[in-house]
Parts: sequence; C-alpha cells; structure tokens
Amino acid sequence: MLILRLLLILSAFAIILSGGMYLFTRNRRYLKLAWQIVRFVIFALLIFAVLFVLERYVLIGWNILL
Repeated sequence: MLILRLLLILSAFAIILSGGMYLFTRNRRYLKLAWQIVRFVIFALLIFAVLFVLERYVLIGWNILL
C-alpha cells in the first residue's frame, strides 16, 4: 500500500510539473508526457485492483475449500 501511495504522489507531481512546463514553453511533448504518465498510473492501478481481488476472493476461497 505504501508503494501505491508513493506511486500516486510521484505521478501527480510529475503530471503537475509536466503541465506547468507545457504552460511555460507551449511545447506539446510535455502534454504527451503527462498523458503517458496518466496511462501508466491507470494501468498500474488496474493491476493492483486485479491482484487485490485475487487475494481477497480467490485465495481466501481456495483456503476454505481445503
């Protein structure tokens, strides 16, 4: 959970910094970088959610059957 929080804080900081750099320079590569960061964070959160559901329901259910 600590790693997830750290990921969210660092990615929010990177997105804000990238957006600020875009406003300062008007270079579209900073918007592209921000979008790539957003996609990575969404992908990481989906993986975390799948692992959480797997742990919560599948592995606990498997222990009940044994």
